[in-house]
Amino acid sequence: MPVRNALDALSLPPVDLIRSAWPWRSLAYLVTGALLGWATTAAVLALLIVGALLTAVVVGVGGFVAVLLSGTVVARLERRRLRLVDDAEMPDTHRPVPAGAGWRAWLRIRLREEATWRELAYAALSASLLCWMDAIVLGGVAYLVAISLGAPWAINDEPATTTVPVMLIAGPLSVILAYPVIAWAGARAAMARAMLVPRSDERLIEVTRSRARLVDAFEVERRRIERDLHDGAQQRLVALSIQLGMARLELPAGSPAAAAVTDAHDLAKQALTDLRELIRGVHPKVLTDRGLAAAVGELASIAPIPITLDITLPERLPPAVEMTAYFVVAEALTNVAKHSGAGQALVTVREAPTGRRLLLCVRDDGRGGADADAGSGLVGLADRLAVLDGTVSVSSPPGGPTLIRAEIPVLPEPS
Repeated sequence: MPVRNALDALSLPPVDLIRSAWPWRSLAYLVTGALLGWATTAAVLALLIVGALLTAVVVGVGGFVAVLLSGTVVARLERRRLRLVDDAEMPDTHRPVPAGAGWRAWLRIRLREEATWRELAYAALSASLLCWMDAIVLGGVAYLVAISLGAPWAINDEPATTTVPVMLIAGPLSVILAYPVIAWAGARAAMARAMLVPRSDERLIEVTRSRARLVDAFEVERRRIERDLHDGAQQRLVALSIQLGMARLELPAGSPAAAAVTDAHDLAKQALTDLRELIRGVHPKVLTDRGLAAAVGELASIAPIPITLDITLPERLPPAVEMTAYFVVAEALTNVAKHSGAGQALVTVREAPTGRRLLLCVRDDGRGGADADAGSGLVGLADRLAVLDGTVSVSSPPGGPTLIRAEIPVLPEPS
């Protein structure tokens, strides 16, 4: 069975355990744990003293906030330290902050998260208790080994026949003491993992990652289907329509065959139109080639009511964001055409002024009264946005107007 952490290492045969790196990794984990706890205590005390001595309110509040966020720094270091005694990566449970967000947005997000307060509790426990227990374990082991090795010099009034055997047992004693060191390091790491990443959070993180992978795979498959339909079936229908058109010109007008070929030609053209609509619904090619603004413009051009566009995008967005935004606008305009009775609509697309978040607004002058429980497609919008951690809100009082507002975090693509 593979050894993945310090507790698993305890099941190894003694010779294999001593020959492995686990004793040294455990020692390094406990040494850095003691140092981290003492450094945390010193830093917090320094912040509190500075805040108490300085009368400026801003400085005092800033020091208090820094103390509250000290757990975030300790947890980040703990995640790195944990790799010494646990090969499994400890995930970061914080919400990602949009790139370009200011410090106020970052602070607001962090102080509202449960993970921040869990990390603060762990930092307090580490500084007040765990680091001292690390020091006690290390000090006890070091003392026993040192007193054994230095027995001939430390015990002056005993004969060599007594002190030399004590010195010789230092080697076997070190092997024996490796077990409590590894055991405490493993228990310490398990405690840190339980406090910083509860099992429910680990499952939630894995579910979120799995959902993101499924969405990516689904979008890749959509593009493949779009490409196959565009380059395969559509081209054959175009060729069929051309051939029927040529045959129609060759036949004398008014003949029974000419009428049949004309009907077949019309059916081929209708099938080609339907296939193009299907391809656009699977994955619009214009979205890939020219971006979100052009794709939304194409939606507006085929809408049954006048659509006014107000789109301001300084650059291309990540493909997942563009795809989600496109289908949100498409679903919203479909709802407008089918249910609202509106005479016109306005689509606004731009980035939020604070933080990289894409704002989508679809407003119509219809009768209002949109209800997510009535099968209007609003639940589907929320589900699609939730994949990217986006949100949607609907304002639709009876008599109108209806406003659908969606926000999507624009995170950088992974390198």
